[in-house]
Amino acid sequence: MLYSAFILGLLGSLHCVGMCGPIAFMLPVDRSNSFKKVSQISIYHIGRLLAYSLIGLVFGLVGKSLYIFGIQQQLSIAIGLIMIVLVLIPYKTFAKYNLSKPLNKIISKIKSNLGQALKKKTADTFITIGFLNGFLPCGLVYMAVFGAVATGSLLQGSFYMVLFGLGTIPLMTSAIYLGKFLNQTIKQRIQKAIPVFVVIIGALFILRGLGLGIPYLSPAPIIEAASSAIDCH
Repeated sequence: MLYSAFILGLLGSLHCVGMCGPIAFMLPVDRSNSFKKVSQISIYHIGRLLAYSLIGLVFGLVGKSLYIFGIQQQLSIAIGLIMIVLVLIPYKTFAKYNLSKPLNKIISKIKSNLGQALKKKTADTFITIGFLNGFLPCGLVYMAVFGAVATGSLLQGSFYMVLFGLGTIPLMTSAIYLGKFLNQTIKQRIQKAIPVFVVIIGALFILRGLGLGIPYLSPAPIIEAASSAIDCH
């Protein structure tokens, strides 16, 4: 399931460009020195990956806690269903409730710190901008977070989020270099593909939770697998 994180980041990075593009465009990179520019952009991405890894670590811990209670299979099914439902519900429905309201103070603080960092050109500026950028609210990040929870592991949850972040790098980097280089038709096609892929990932999580005994795709629950091994002896 880890590979789904990278593909989600890769396909969803057009959305990331729309949400975080203005920050990327405003990066105070040294455009007169190609090596320095590449280094600064790389440090910015490292900052984002650090933020994602911490988020994955926290939510991987949540998943691990639920795994201890023996509901890993049910958790995987529930997360798959949530992913599919969130894609099917119209965006306007969420807009009515302003679900991010409780986090507004934190988000405002992050944006304020980002604004200050964008004015500087010190060595730590780019990693700070990337790190803060990683904590800004984003629907695709939320989807990746669900995946991190479903891993049921601190390290795998962290790795899941890092893979998601790595998937966003190619298009985000291209955006920094080339600006708005994609025509509207291509953008619309990619935007339409994102929900479809999220539904596919959701279906894969449900399939995994069902424990049908299909290697890698839907492995049998650990207890059942152990029982089968004992019976064989």
